[in-house]
Amino acid sequence: MSIPSQSRPDAVSAIEFHEPQPVNCAAPFPAVRLSSFSPFSSARYRYPSSRRTLATAGVACVAALAFASATCFADTQVGGTLPPPPDVLYGDLFVAVQTAQIFPDQKTFVDSTPNTDPATIVELYESQKNQPGFSLQAFVNQYFTPPPDQSITPPAGQTLREHIDWLWTGLTRTTTTAPDYSSLIPLPKPYVVPGGRFREGYYWDTYFTMLGLQESGHEDLVDDMLDNFAYLINTFGHIPNGNRTYYLSRSQPPFFSYMVELAAQKEGNSVYQKYLPALRKEYAYWMQGESSTPRGSATRNVVVLKDGTVLNRYWDELDTPRDESYLEDVQTAQQATDRPANEVYRDLRATAESGWDFSSRWFGDNQHLYTVRTTSIIPVDLNSLMFHLETTIADGCTVARDFGCVARFIEHAAKRAIGINRYLWNSKGYYGDYDWRLGTPRDNQTPAMLYPLMAGVAYPERAARTAQTVQNVLLRPGGLVTSLYNTGQQWDAPNGWAPLHWIAIKGLTKYGRSDLARLIGTRFLADVENVYSTQQKLVEKYVVEGAGVGGGGGGEYPLQDGFGWTNGVTLMLLDMYGGGQ
Repeated sequence: MSIPSQSRPDAVSAIEFHEPQPVNCAAPFPAVRLSSFSPFSSARYRYPSSRRTLATAGVACVAALAFASATCFADTQVGGTLPPPPDVLYGDLFVAVQTAQIFPDQKTFVDSTPNTDPATIVELYESQKNQPGFSLQAFVNQYFTPPPDQSITPPAGQTLREHIDWLWTGLTRTTTTAPDYSSLIPLPKPYVVPGGRFREGYYWDTYFTMLGLQESGHEDLVDDMLDNFAYLINTFGHIPNGNRTYYLSRSQPPFFSYMVELAAQKEGNSVYQKYLPALRKEYAYWMQGESSTPRGSATRNVVVLKDGTVLNRYWDELDTPRDESYLEDVQTAQQATDRPANEVYRDLRATAESGWDFSSRWFGDNQHLYTVRTTSIIPVDLNSLMFHLETTIADGCTVARDFGCVARFIEHAAKRAIGINRYLWNSKGYYGDYDWRLGTPRDNQTPAMLYPLMAGVAYPERAARTAQTVQNVLLRPGGLVTSLYNTGQQWDAPNGWAPLHWIAIKGLTKYGRSDLARLIGTRFLADVENVYSTQQKLVEKYVVEGAGVGGGGGGEYPLQDGFGWTNGVTLMLLDMYGGGQ
């Protein structure tokens, strides 16, 4: 079957895929070298071998490193140097604040700004913490300023469409500089944040937000955020999870190629060439270690299976508790009595890179977070996105008339398509994840099965079976349920998420199931409209099953309002199914 070319350059539409055939899996893959530096091995800053070094160091060492940070990393601005993340910057103090739950949300402290230089704060803490009557709460209140409240009050009487159009201004940020020693990474151009506790831009959220911005006539913001991501790729070698220093050790689902495609549909194919260098650098980031990884093992985001098939996994540079969820991660690792804590931390961080933090999709027993094994799983969504990245690079090289590049990336895409259909097809009738360490498919049905349809890498007969599985297993009164397990995690039942609904609609429509796409879209839109009519807000996630459809729950934090990707998808659904409300 041919990949639908839509408005893309002609080279990609020339790729054809058929049922699996014998292939020389031993053929070597070309080496990929990351041209931009990693923030964790650069002169920009260096992490100690253990990020808990400061927590166990003496006061002299703590003060010395904090002083070095204070003198070298002040006055953060676009193109300037960055401070270390908060756990390195504050050491023992960081651990104490997060362990004592000074703030109900662990993200609050790492988004706070110090009222004086960190060296002084660390020295004061070390000298005062053992004195009678010392109050950690009072100390933090004195020396730190929490992030401002992001809640906004809309005018009364707005329609849903009017409300979303009004929200864009309230969710737009311009941060070409950041407060001294802040964890915020400045960006050269404006960007839209999700809302609520999410005070910075997020990688994969942005694609779904862009859908709505483009529909609302904000093509300038679409271009601004593309330029910001190109800046991040050129600066750090990848797009971080979000523009915070504590997010630099990982990325998120690579939707940058879809963002480029979105802009190209409005602005023309020159957009592919404009962002081609950034697309290729991002690809190099995800493929680090491809040529040197032995069969049956993995390096960073790359997995080389025993037959030589190369696919990708989620990964994080670090194996320590996340700054923004320190206590939760420590508690989770304590429950995993059969594993070293650092392995659990790495898997928790890798799950954060997936965007599905957290879900039974990543659990060894499908029930408990402490069984998380994300780095052992080859995800169907990530590899479908990588296929789209490869074909988009071929698009850009076509426009640039670099036909050697076109041939290479068509070959990469063809090999990945074979790998996806060999390993990420579950014989029970859907596309799914594969546990490469156990050598078995993961039997956990989620809307991630629709990514190969959206990317156009699914075989037609398999796409039809996947669509039937979605209809039989995942469809609920309020849309698609995120999994079949109710674990208390937010990326599980009974929740449904706007981005997964959009992926479903695009994939099903591409493979001739616009009837099912409409059913899914109208049900989810009705859920969104119901919450808005009763509460006058859009939220991060929704309950989609049972009689109580409404705002969702579960996970590490309360339900958030805003909400970037819900706004974007809702506008598209209103256009498609809502009669122009």
